[in-house]
Amino acid sequence: MTLSPAFLDELRARVTLSSVIAPYVKLTRAGREWKACCPFHNEKTPSFTVNDEKHFYHCFGCSAHGDAFRFLTDSRGLPFMDAVKELAASAGMEVPAADPRGRERAERQATLHDVMAAAQRWFAEQLHTPEGAEALAYCQRRGIGGGAIQRFGIGFAPDRRQALRTALASHTDAKLIEGGLLIQVDDKEPYDRFRGRLMIPIRDARGRVIGFGGRILGAGEPKYLNSPETPLFDKGSSLYNLDRASPASRQAKRLIVVEGYMDVIGLDRGGIAEAVAPNGTALTERQLELLWRLDPSPILCLDGDAAGQKAGIRAATRALPLLGPERTLSFVTLPQGQDPDDLVNSGGRDAVEALLQAPEPLVDRLWRHERDSTPLATPEQRAGLKQRLLDHAAAIPDRSLSQLYRDEWMDRFHALNRRERPAFTPGGGSQQRRGTWVKGRGFVPPEPPASEGARAIAVSGVDPFTARALAAGLARFPDLVVEEAGILSALPFADPAAERLKHRLLDQALAGGNLDSAAVAPILADTEIDRLLQQALGGFGKGFSFNRIDTEPNQARADLRAVIELLGDRHEIAQGLAEVSARLMDDPQAVAEQHRLLLANQETTKRLADYSASD
Repeated sequence: MTLSPAFLDELRARVTLSSVIAPYVKLTRAGREWKACCPFHNEKTPSFTVNDEKHFYHCFGCSAHGDAFRFLTDSRGLPFMDAVKELAASAGMEVPAADPRGRERAERQATLHDVMAAAQRWFAEQLHTPEGAEALAYCQRRGIGGGAIQRFGIGFAPDRRQALRTALASHTDAKLIEGGLLIQVDDKEPYDRFRGRLMIPIRDARGRVIGFGGRILGAGEPKYLNSPETPLFDKGSSLYNLDRASPASRQAKRLIVVEGYMDVIGLDRGGIAEAVAPNGTALTERQLELLWRLDPSPILCLDGDAAGQKAGIRAATRALPLLGPERTLSFVTLPQGQDPDDLVNSGGRDAVEALLQAPEPLVDRLWRHERDSTPLATPEQRAGLKQRLLDHAAAIPDRSLSQLYRDEWMDRFHALNRRERPAFTPGGGSQQRRGTWVKGRGFVPPEPPASEGARAIAVSGVDPFTARALAAGLARFPDLVVEEAGILSALPFADPAAERLKHRLLDQALAGGNLDSAAVAPILADTEIDRLLQQALGGFGKGFSFNRIDTEPNQARADLRAVIELLGDRHEIAQGLAEVSARLMDDPQAVAEQHRLLLANQETTKRLADYSASD
């Protein structure tokens, strides 16, 4: 809906800006203006000014600036149209309807708001009647005192089928049904939806009741009964306690997302007001957008049980296609078997704050989940982990951010993969496929794999071009031979001079010798090896980033390590492909393993290309 500039100017002129701001900020008269401590950043000396004549506020500390509309959208997280409607209502102005249908819809919603407000008032009254004694006792057991009951508008629905309908007889059955308060089946008599339940009103960003969550007090299902979808209430587009959490989050500089209504109320008991909850569903894309209006990195504070962790991963994966440089999520996991209410009861606010001090970033949460979700004992399982991580990174639309996630996860994956591989130890009999070092003989290559296909791959090894480039890189950074000995020992180099250099360096390293410049000089002086290095310096090895003079040394060293590890991955994948191919006729599961390995091989080859792109 488009509003004319004339209407907005008139509304702005009719509203006194200080009266809009005063409910949220303590204003002090300063000549023709008002002064206050800024609501948008923490300060002790007032630098926030309000000018009613010019209709704007300005902070000389953080440069916050705007009019009445901007204050409501920034301080309370209201959508612009909701801010306009709220100001228009206070000024006694009608917001123009876009068309007759829009006007009719607005009038119907206004009437429904009256119905929902009346229902909330009546439920609140019933909590303090004899029928509501059990519900009130439940609140007291949960530590919910009179102040919290009033702040959250908590009430009680008597366990009678016609109680609310009778109490709200001044409103038509049609309106009560439309608001989700009555149920009508076919042409039978309508009856109350909520019966025998503690009633928790759900409000919109402007503080108007749009629905209810009803908690059962005894045995029975469902534990929570929510309002159905209505013209006012769309559970996937609203958040519980949004109206109170919006200004609180501005002051606290954070926003906390918990699982349920009682979690929000429990944190409020501990003095933490900046909490919201989805309305009995997993977080939706629309709810994520609401969260990001208030905070660039909301903290999901989830139960430590399986359901809580599953909810966290669902939220994380749902957020990926919406992420941006200033839009992410962070996570806090509660101790097993505890919810926020339990934590407040056991340790008060300090116990909650101790957890909230170090939330887990989204990149770490997804990595931990995927790493721990399956064993990583085989190349196929490690390839599966890698593919899941790459799929997550690919879901992020911002290309720069996607690449950063990809790089971060791949660095961790390669480090993990090094740990998962058996270590190369001199004389280690269990390292047959990695080769060994025998005193007096030097490095002994690994025995060839059992299958014919795997033997062919082991013989072909690293292609000559890449082998020469690696040899030149190892000559530049010989200390990496020690770190990556396990991988290098298993990688046959198709170029004889490169293979000779690799063996000489491995012999030196595994014999316990130094691999500094002085120690490797005699090795590099070998005529055949020297010719290889001269050729590399002449150009053919410079296709790789670690051999180019314009690559910063630390980056070049890191790139060389990454390429060695990727080649190790590819070699293991190739051996696995050869072995699984031999089982295709007898083992139906081999086809799926082959497909996973082929995908992993494609991804590894693509990653290698990133380091060998020509200028």
